Amino acid sequence: MNRPYNLDSAIRKIPDFPKPGILFYDITSILTNPKAFRYCIDAMAEIYRDSPVDAVACIEARGFLFAAPFAERLGLPLVLVRKKGKLPGKVIEKTFTLEYGTDTIQVHEDDLQAGKHYLIVDDLIATGGTVKAVCDIITEAGASVHEVFCVIGLPFLPYRDLLSSYTVRTLIEYDSEHM
Repeated sequence: MNRPYNLDSAIRKIPDFPKPGILFYDITSILTNPKAFRYCIDAMAEIYRDSPVDAVACIEARGFLFAAPFAERLGLPLVLVRKKGKLPGKVIEKTFTLEYGTDTIQVHEDDLQAGKHYLIVDDLIATGGTVKAVCDIITEAGASVHEVFCVIGLPFLPYRDLLSSYTVRTLIEYDSEHM
């Protein structure tokens, strides 16, 4: 980026949410700050402008907010990754393990094209479980994951181990000292 921006100052930190001992990084404060939001979209466009990305796969719900303006700016198709039961028609789904249970995500089968390169976008990456499930869906559809992009990364959690086969890029990372 040509102009440095203090993204950390735009991210609201909420202690003990959703449970004691957790520090929640709330991206809604980026969305209420047009300069911070523009910085994120500008940074994404600068990073990926010349990349061989054919489409953007974004994760419900906050990933939609960053991926949609980015995809429009670069003229790329936008593929929505939704929680189970939110998409009509024929879907590809993947069930994955969360810290305390399981979840299932789905993508319209017709939205993924074999041989294409997808950029996965979400707002924050912690353990990487959801992102790994998206990577699996994309590769099982015969396509490839170009990279994973998240605005915020929490590298003290094991996402880099889980996603060691993929390049993961973030705009800002928080270490365990911010907990």
